[in-house]
Amino acid sequence: MNTFKLTSESVTEGHPDKLCDQISDRILDAYLAKDPYALVAVECMISKNLLVIAGEVKSTANIVVEEIAREVLLEVGYTSAEIGIDGSKCLIIKNIHEQSSDIHKGVAKGNENIGAGDQGIMYGFACRETEEFMPLTITLAHKLAKRLADVRRNSTLPFLLPDGKAQVSALYDKQWNPLSLVEVVISAQHTADVSMQILREGIMRHVVDVVLDESLRSMQTNIIINPIGQFVLGGPFADTGLTGRKIIVDTYGGVIPHGGGAFSGKDATKVDRSAAYMARYVAKNIVAADLATRCQVALSYMIGSSNPSSIMIETFGTQRIDLAHIYAIVETLFDFSPKAIINTLALRQPIFGKTSVYGHFKNEEDLPWERVDKAILLKMLA
Repeated sequence: MNTFKLTSESVTEGHPDKLCDQISDRILDAYLAKDPYALVAVECMISKNLLVIAGEVKSTANIVVEEIAREVLLEVGYTSAEIGIDGSKCLIIKNIHEQSSDIHKGVAKGNENIGAGDQGIMYGFACRETEEFMPLTITLAHKLAKRLADVRRNSTLPFLLPDGKAQVSALYDKQWNPLSLVEVVISAQHTADVSMQILREGIMRHVVDVVLDESLRSMQTNIIINPIGQFVLGGPFADTGLTGRKIIVDTYGGVIPHGGGAFSGKDATKVDRSAAYMARYVAKNIVAADLATRCQVALSYMIGSSNPSSIMIETFGTQRIDLAHIYAIVETLFDFSPKAIINTLALRQPIFGKTSVYGHFKNEEDLPWERVDKAILLKMLA
C-alpha cells in the first residue's frame, strides 16, 4: 500500500475517565509535596453522585483526599448534578490502606537500590511529525480537546459543558509522512438551550479553524461535530469513569504498542509509569540527535528487580547509523534501573497533576522526560 490511514483520539478534562486520572494524580502530588519518598498507588471510580477513592499508600504525610477530589471536580466545572456531578455535595467513599509489606520489601532495598514496583513492558516513542516529537494525529486530537475546554472556560462558547472528545484521522504515505486530514470528529457536551446549528458553527469557528492548519485540510477532509446531535447528559451522570482507562490517549494515540500499565496515581517506583517516561526520554533524544526519524524504545522489568529484563530499540528503518551502534550508545549513556530513572528524571517532585490531561508527552519545560539534553552527546558518540 502506498498510503494508509491512522486515527487517534483525545478527551477533555471533563470526561469521566479523565476526572479519575486527575484526582488520582493530584492526590499523588499532595503526598509528594509533603513526603518525596511516599509510595502511592491510588485509583478512582466515579458514577452519577458517587466517587470511590481506593488504593495503597505508605507515607509520613497526612492527606485529606476527599478535599482534593472536590477541588478537582469543581475546577473542571462540575458544580451541579444536572450537568454530571456536584463536586461540593457528591458522596465520596475512601478505601486507602498501607502498601503490602511483600511489595514494600521488593521495592525498598535500602538507599543504594530500588526494585521495580511491578512487572511489565513499557514503551516510549518519538518522531519528527510535529514539534512535540509526537504523532500528528494524537497531537491534533489533544489540541482540539484542550481548545474545547478553553473556549468553555473563557465563555467564548458559554453553552459548552465539561465532557467532550476529539478524534483525528490522517492519510500517510508509506514513509510515514502525513499527507492530509481525512476525518475530524468532535463530540461536545452542551446546555439544552443551544441549537445544533449554533453549536456546530461555534465549534467550527472557535475550535476547528483555530487548531487545524489549512495546509493539512483538503476538499476531502470530513469534519463532523456532534455526530448523533444532542449531547446534554454527560460526565459521570451518563458514564462511569475509572483511573487508567484512557491509556492510549495518555501516550501515542495507538501508533505503537502499549504495555498495558496505566500511569495516573502511581509514584515513580512503579515502572509502569517511570520506565515509560524513561523510554520516551531516550527515544526523543535519539530522534533529536538525528540518529533516526522514528524511534520506539521498549523496556521490561520483573518485580523487585533493579535492572530491566530487556531493552529493545526499533527505528523502523529510519536509522542514520547502524542499529547496533545505537544500542551501544544508549547502554553507555543511560541507566535503566528504577533508582537511576527516578534520579535522572527527578520523579520525586509533585509534577504529575498536569500530565493527567491532554497527554503525558508534550512540550512543557517542567516535564523532565521531555528534555533533549542528551541529544548533543548522542550525536557526538555517533
